[in-house]
Amino acid sequence: PTFNGRELLPLSVMEAAHAGDAMAMEQVLRYYDDYMSRLCTRTLYDKDGTPHVCVDTHMKRCLEIRLIRAVMRA
Repeated sequence: PTFNGRELLPLSVMEAAHAGDAMAMEQVLRYYDDYMSRLCTRTLYDKDGTPHVCVDTHMKRCLEIRLIRAVMRA
C-alpha cells in the first residue's frame, strides 16, 4: 500500500518496534526522518540579516523521543 506515492511502513515493523526491537524502531525513525526534518526547518538570520535555512536539531531530537514514546505506548 502507498500514501501520496510513498510506500507505507509495514504493520509488522510497528509491532516489532512496540515490542522493543531496536532495529524495527530504527526503521520507524528512518521512515519519519524527512517529515520531522521538514517540521523542524527554521530560517535563521546572521548579523548582516542574511537568511539561512537549517534544521533545528534540538527540536528534531525532541520529536524523535516523542515518536519513540508513542510507539512504545501504542
